Amino acid sequence: MRVLIVASYNRNSFAPFITDQVTSLQKKGIQTRYFGIIGKGAKGYIKCLPKLKQEIKQFQPHIIHAHFGLSGLLANLQRKVPVITTFHGSDINVASTLRLSKIAIKLSAHSIFVSQRNVNIAKPHKNYSLLPCGVDLDIFKPIPKHEALKQLQWREDKKHVLFAGAFNNPIKQPQLAFMAMKNPLLKGVELIELKGFTRPQMSTLFSAADALLLTSKTEGSPQVIKEALACQCPIVSVDVGDVAQRINNVTQCIIAKSTPDSLATALHTILSNNKRSNGIEQIKQMHLDNNSITNKLIDIYQNILSH
Repeated sequence: MRVLIVASYNRNSFAPFITDQVTSLQKKGIQTRYFGIIGKGAKGYIKCLPKLKQEIKQFQPHIIHAHFGLSGLLANLQRKVPVITTFHGSDINVASTLRLSKIAIKLSAHSIFVSQRNVNIAKPHKNYSLLPCGVDLDIFKPIPKHEALKQLQWREDKKHVLFAGAFNNPIKQPQLAFMAMKNPLLKGVELIELKGFTRPQMSTLFSAADALLLTSKTEGSPQVIKEALACQCPIVSVDVGDVAQRINNVTQCIIAKSTPDSLATALHTILSNNKRSNGIEQIKQMHLDNNSITNKLIDIYQNILSH
């Protein structure tokens, strides 16, 4: 089976959760090729249509798998090859983008949503699945904390909290995190920006950190949560995306209100306990590993081709 992956390439790279999924597909014998979109907004994407048609003619894919609503819209402007579109959250949670995503939903042979909240907002009528992206357990796995601290050259007598995103991304609401960290309960605790790290480095950070803090305004099914769970990193998060569902029944994980005091109190509780979570058990129990998710994705591909 040949699958053409259509996604944004505006940052000279594809999103890691996309490449992780594609690598997993390749391991299952699926032949894949990327089509990277360089352009902003609907007009910028549509300008890529001639190149996309050329790629389709050359590669002759059985299926096009587009990631995010605008990519799905572009992919569906050709009608020769069936399109599956995965909606990751930002394409559903923003009203202006949602309008275009709804067109992509109607045109796609099948739509994939990464969280139930996104399904509730998009209200698809048929041909859709709820399927979050999986976690590569070969990369994201717990290692002893003292070992991770040594690798990062972090002091063992200091507390470290990872911020789930870049400090310059307003959607992640870093100011809320900064305000929480000013609370006297968190005196001396260091907040670390998760930006610019490789996948193996991220895994080490999760194993070394005392907690992960997520304060986002909107999310779909954040990979950072699942990756942190796989490394048994404690989590404090606002109730966004599918986070509450993912950390339900996981030790050392708290859903807090979106206020500095609530977040600070939750972090203080986690840091005082000084224990790891049992998140890896949750990942395995919910079949959120890459292998399980990929098998479900291939089933969707085969179902589309059989009709």
